[in-house]
Amino acid sequence: MAMITLAVEKRTKDQKMEALRNKGLLPAVFYGPKEKSTPITVSRVEFTKVWKKAGESSVIILKDGAHEHEALIHEIDVHPVTGIPRHADFYVIEKGKKVKVHVPLTFDGVSPAVKDLGGILVKVMRELEIEAAPKDLPHDLSVDISALKELTSVIQAKDIKIPAGVTLIADGDEIVASVAEAKEEVEEAPTAVDMSAIEVEKKGKEAKEGEEGAAGADAKPVVDAKSAK
Repeated sequence: MAMITLAVEKRTKDQKMEALRNKGLLPAVFYGPKEKSTPITVSRVEFTKVWKKAGESSVIILKDGAHEHEALIHEIDVHPVTGIPRHADFYVIEKGKKVKVHVPLTFDGVSPAVKDLGGILVKVMRELEIEAAPKDLPHDLSVDISALKELTSVIQAKDIKIPAGVTLIADGDEIVASVAEAKEEVEEAPTAVDMSAIEVEKKGKEAKEGEEGAAGADAKPVVDAKSAK
């Protein structure tokens, strides 16, 4: 499969970022183990297309005039409200070297444990770390969930089909997907109100109030000896 190419132009550090963005350009930079940090610009529209197609795990070609660099989209700064890219970092791969990346997983097929036994598919992992030459890096890895036949079934990293030229770096025993048994929610019955307890409490309160009233009726008035004379 042919690699995706993205045209770039070098820029000077005194160019205003906002002015470039207003022209439809995306300020960016590329760097790598054997490549110094170089400020560049790319078409924001073209970058968005490439980003959507390649993601951050597929190698693209940065074409700088007569020079080409194999690179990964390494980091992207997006506007917090619009989600439009504002800046991008490209990591240039050293020629002849393999690269380690985290590749996204796609879950394909139908699980008998989910379809027939009422289980719930649990996607434990969303990506796996692999190593490969730039030309062999896959865009994603497919997880065939039809292997989940029982409620106790699991799919491990080592069960995933890895393309030729690609090495799995992640622990092969790590669980990628499993099935959880659906549990019925039991609605708790409302607690019955103990009317007898309320009645006893009420009677006790009435009796106490009655005693206080009686005590007030039997009490003798205090007489001031001086005023009585």
